[in-house]
Amino acid sequence: MEERLYVKKPISAGLILSYKCTSKCKHCMYACSPKWKPDWITKGDVEKILRKLSSSLMPSPRGPEHIGVNYGLHFTGGEPFLNFDLLLECVRIADELKIPSTFVETNCFWCVDDESTKGKLKALKETGLKGILISVNPFVVEYVPFERIERAVRISREVFNDNIIVYQEIYYRQFKNIGMRDIIAFNQYLDEYDWALHYSELLPMGRACYELKDLFMKYPARAFFDESCVSELTRNWHVHVDNYFNYMTGYCGGISLGDVRDLDTMIREGVSLEDKPVLRALVTNIKSLYEFAVKEFNYEENDEGYISKCHLCIDIRRHIVQQTDEFKELQPRELYYNLKPE
Repeated sequence: MEERLYVKKPISAGLILSYKCTSKCKHCMYACSPKWKPDWITKGDVEKILRKLSSSLMPSPRGPEHIGVNYGLHFTGGEPFLNFDLLLECVRIADELKIPSTFVETNCFWCVDDESTKGKLKALKETGLKGILISVNPFVVEYVPFERIERAVRISREVFNDNIIVYQEIYYRQFKNIGMRDIIAFNQYLDEYDWALHYSELLPMGRACYELKDLFMKYPARAFFDESCVSELTRNWHVHVDNYFNYMTGYCGGISLGDVRDLDTMIREGVSLEDKPVLRALVTNIKSLYEFAVKEFNYEENDEGYISKCHLCIDIRRHIVQQTDEFKELQPRELYYNLKPE
């Protein structure tokens, strides 16, 4: 009997307009950077994708006019404000489809003065956007001057009232308290102000596995062999769809369950694992993926160890992608070439 992975209708989702970003943050789960090809999603494709998602996305418990990280729809990247006209069009389409609890994520690079900042935020709200999520952490402020983030927070509160998420508040308060201005190198931050790292959310996956591995305990590969990824791969909240139509769950950048245009079939009939050996192994356990990579692609365990099962998984996938393009579930391929520091 053919093996299949059954997925549920998504209740919240993020639309990646492009992986291109003004920053190359050390913790980025999707390995975004300025080096990515723009490959902006087209307006026609936005409409196709949002029509697929619109019937199942759930509003915030406070109602469709309010936002929540794991409710409704968010526009993300990369950095969506790199293509403001496209972002506006995405908001318009979502509003026409009556998609609830819409918001945009941003690093605030574009907030260079009050007038232009307020103008863009008001245009988004008038087009139908409900709110905004502002990224604040020691990785963003390596690239974006903190005064731009402060400006974004202040003006967003004027425009969107309480429909603003500062992620993460602990860093925003810390940066305000120390009177931060301009940018700061992460090494300098560690030397002077690292206490907040102990109280914040830092997911050990994506680029963090390489750039931030020294912040974590490390374990041999066998420590993760019994773990499966089936819960992440079948998760129906905070899924992501990218500009290449990849349907991704569990923050698992670089693992595509399939083309979102086939979402109805994926939900009704399941995702075939017959021609997706990497996905099939992950549904079983990490050991299966490890043994497959060792046997078929001469993967060698990292002597330093791994900070999480996600680290072992993405390191194996990166090794495979560098040798072959035969696995349709390992998409987009460019992600794997933007993970490690140069």
